[in-house]
Amino acid sequence: MSDTPPTIATRADFRTALIWGFQNAFAQGARRIVCCDPNFSDWPLDDPALLQGLTTWMQRPLRRLVLLARSYDELPRRCPRFTAWRTDWTHAMDAWLAPEELSHNLPMVLVSDGAVSVHLIDALHWRGRAELDERRARHWCEELDVVLQRSERGFSVNTLGL
Repeated sequence: MSDTPPTIATRADFRTALIWGFQNAFAQGARRIVCCDPNFSDWPLDDPALLQGLTTWMQRPLRRLVLLARSYDELPRRCPRFTAWRTDWTHAMDAWLAPEELSHNLPMVLVSDGAVSVHLIDALHWRGRAELDERRARHWCEELDVVLQRSERGFSVNTLGL
């Protein structure tokens, strides 16, 4: 783990920056990590090392992983390990669906309740920013809380059917 934030200029850089963001949030003792993306299709959520890090982090008391998306339809197919892993961690994890009127402007961002933030500013050209800045992280937490307050639960562990 490095304190130096990675530069985001490619899709691979974005994935590396997300891993960096998670690792730094874990190391700083974050109690809450919020991940926001329209569908999480480019996130490394199936990475075994990341899942192990999340497991270790979530075993500590009062830890919360929050996901916010427009849709979770593709996540089980793209990230089967993560989908299976979350069944054991639903007590410490929330998955929210943004309301329709706000879902088209969802940012691609990871933020902790400390100083970590990773933001993909331009998804077309893969440009973004990863940083350790408490003010910026607080700003992102406040921005996402506005959407979360109007969101409904999604990505259930058990699918209902007849």
